Amino acid sequence: QADLVESGGGLAQAGGSLRLSCKASLRNFDWANMGWFRQSPGKEREFVAAITWRAEATHYVGSVKGRFTISRDNSNKMVYLQMNSLKPEDTGVYYCNTLDYKLEMPLNSWGQGTQVTVSS
Repeated sequence: QADLVESGGGLAQAGGSLRLSCKASLRNFDWANMGWFRQSPGKEREFVAAITWRAEATHYVGSVKGRFTISRDNSNKMVYLQMNSLKPEDTGVYYCNTLDYKLEMPLNSWGQGTQVTVSS
């Protein structure tokens, strides 16, 4: 059983929405800060969004602020990324992970990710 399983990706038109889900099979999930990362074609994997373990704080990379919302459900060990007003540059493979909240650095091994493709 993989520690992190992402789902919900797909094809969307510019301006559309998608909701990504991440199922975490981690014993320490309730106390883990969680984040979303993405890897766009030809680019390094980058930080997208983070949420603290109690969900009292979130932060985002500048390019998605006001469009994406990260949330979590500790009782079901789930993390979500609601993506609205999608742009073609949001295209990429999206991954969730535990992370160092201040450094925005991943802490666990990666899951398989979920592909998001936004057409113009």
